[in-house]
Amino acid sequence: MTNPENDSYRNQLLRRLDPGDLGLLQPHLELCDLEPKTTLEKADSEIETVYFLEDGIASVVATASGKEAEVGLVGFEGMTGAALVMGADYAAHQCYVQSAGSAFRMGTEPFKEALANSPTLRLFLLRYVHYFHIQTSYTALINAKSNLEERLARWLLMCDDRVHGERLAITHEFLAVMLGARRPGVTVGLQVLEGRGFIYSRRGEVHIRDRSGLAACANGTYGKPEADYVRLVGL
Repeated sequence: MTNPENDSYRNQLLRRLDPGDLGLLQPHLELCDLEPKTTLEKADSEIETVYFLEDGIASVVATASGKEAEVGLVGFEGMTGAALVMGADYAAHQCYVQSAGSAFRMGTEPFKEALANSPTLRLFLLRYVHYFHIQTSYTALINAKSNLEERLARWLLMCDDRVHGERLAITHEFLAVMLGARRPGVTVGLQVLEGRGFIYSRRGEVHIRDRSGLAACANGTYGKPEADYVRLVGL
């Protein structure tokens, strides 16, 4: 449930904070634009800034031996800097902007100070961190066991949850990185989904035409983490 004092925010965490906890963060929150490919966190580096996304999408990307794949998505439902909530001060993976948007940002030190001064703030944000771990664990399972069309359908649904309208600005090259797949396979996967009438794809963007069809195509890979978010954080 949101509080009237929080209604000026679109970010679902800020909207649901206890007014006292929001008061600890609010003096340090600064609205900023997020341009595509902007780095929000560097792998194995100290976290300098926390971002509460208002719109747009950030991707958490793991890298090993020159290979990379997306392991998590963050939109207006969440935040970066989750490691700080758990007492760490560095990021395990890279996080960068996938789709342009905006966010409220604040420095690490005032954020850690707020956590230290309010046990209720940490407890609430830990619920989001738990959801994010559920999301990433499902991504690992699905990337290992599901076919490309199912993975692609799930990913498009997750992005659609986090953007305004039905248009996703995305290239085949970027999709290949996000799914840990080869670009030709992604192209074929998009053609299959388009042939079934679920999407319309053209250079640099994808339009969602049939969410229910995409959900059926995802074959059970979409929905469980989303339901856990509602249970842990709220609608």
